[in-house]
Amino acid sequence: MNRAATGPVKVISWAILGQFWDRLAFTANAAQHLSMRSQQPTPLPRQSAIPRQVVFDRHELSVILSLYGQMVAAGEWRDYGISFLRDLAVFAVFRRTAEHPLYRIEKRPKLRQRQGQYSVVAMDGQILKRGHDLKTVLRVLERKLIRPVS
Repeated sequence: MNRAATGPVKVISWAILGQFWDRLAFTANAAQHLSMRSQQPTPLPRQSAIPRQVVFDRHELSVILSLYGQMVAAGEWRDYGISFLRDLAVFAVFRRTAEHPLYRIEKRPKLRQRQGQYSVVAMDGQILKRGHDLKTVLRVLERKLIRPVS
């Protein structure tokens, strides 16, 4: 009884396999025929001059984190946050974690040819310094570190 039940199944499976083989041979011939046609190559998408997001490079982060370390050691700053957006990169400095940033160090490449791509912005939105060189722009914050010793 078991043998009779498997007999017709084998015949059907061989019939299905034969149809599959015929289809496979047909698609192989069609693919070979299509590959002989000459087609124009698909152009690659152009790389846009505008990056997807603005970031600080390794040298810029080194300069910023060096100043950040000095200010943390002096007890002025405690936390920071970094945001990489489409048109600017921001390094925000906090005195306490859950408050508005004390200062924002911004990089705006669109302003590179005008006022300079780096700026330091105070808590109230006032731009303290703007320029082309990051070290000279950050000097405005280093002055806050120098205090008279009593």
